[in-house]
Amino acid sequence: MPYDFPLRKIIHIDMDAFYASVEQLDDPRLQGKPVAVGGGSVRGVVAAASYEARKFGVKSAMSGYLAKKRCPELIFVKPRFERYKEISQKIRAIFYDYTHLVEPLSLDEAYLDVTTNKVGNPSATLIAKEIRGRIYDELGLRASAGISINKFIAKVASDVNKPNGQKTVNPEEVLAFLEALDIRKFHGVGKVTAEKMYQLGIFTGLDLKTKSQDFLEFNFGKSGMHYYQVVRGIHLSAVKPHRIPKSLGAERTFSENLSSEIFMKDRLLHISKELEKRIQKAGVAGKTVTLKIKYSDFTLQTRSKTLPYFVSDQKLILNTALELLYQDPLDNSVRLLGISLSNLNSSDQKPDKEEAVSVQLKFDL
Repeated sequence: MPYDFPLRKIIHIDMDAFYASVEQLDDPRLQGKPVAVGGGSVRGVVAAASYEARKFGVKSAMSGYLAKKRCPELIFVKPRFERYKEISQKIRAIFYDYTHLVEPLSLDEAYLDVTTNKVGNPSATLIAKEIRGRIYDELGLRASAGISINKFIAKVASDVNKPNGQKTVNPEEVLAFLEALDIRKFHGVGKVTAEKMYQLGIFTGLDLKTKSQDFLEFNFGKSGMHYYQVVRGIHLSAVKPHRIPKSLGAERTFSENLSSEIFMKDRLLHISKELEKRIQKAGVAGKTVTLKIKYSDFTLQTRSKTLPYFVSDQKLILNTALELLYQDPLDNSVRLLGISLSNLNSSDQKPDKEEAVSVQLKFDL
């Protein structure tokens, strides 16, 4: 079908079990074994798991205790973020050999716009295959890829043939691909939203497509318009080489639950200093300070205050966080505290007008 909006050739590259794979790469004794990056103690949390561990149901954000229970042979290793960052920079250097339009999402994934590219290759599919090959040959790591006409579909497609595979969704295949998709596979539809969609009779992309824009906006607010568009293959967001952060934060999980606000004040002091470093590195300031509190029963609470001016100073941020801490009694003892700064001054910068990509109706990826 013809599209009345610009088509692009977008690749989404997603490294396979990145942190765990780097650990297995650096320590051959870990290869082929179930590995979890993170803490294996009662209070530890899994940051990443190898595919050997995932077979036992071990996954990120799971408690170390439960992970070990599911996989008694699980090997825990401490995270080495400087090493992951070093490898990530080498991966991005490969990306830049093909296009300057690279939008990193994290250390282990990124979007690439190869509509026009540095190697003169009209096939995004072949470029993705070549990039994945180079990552393995030069760094010893495996990656998966999704290729399609926009970022949303490319992101969804990169999960189809994981690990160590890729999936191309050509323009003429987009609508059928989205209609057959389980609603849980739509990027941005989490567990809570999926449950709500189930209650509304929405189980697949085709079910979603039968709902009107008004119906979706009534039930899902601003996200309703997004769902209405993406199921029709519409997602106009361009690959942005310099992503502007919406918020910055820092948090700490404690080895023992805290019940005294005096001890919490000391922890918040250290957290605010770490946040200030990140703010200075990003070169931003913000108006909204949010205090994150996770209680010993794992319930989560956030308290926010928006100031009439932009702040970046550690003392001002700490004072606001303490004000939020003291504004209401705590529900329970506390296992985690965090501070984030949002409503950043960078958010006021309007992005450059997106360049329309002129394409022919025949648009092979």
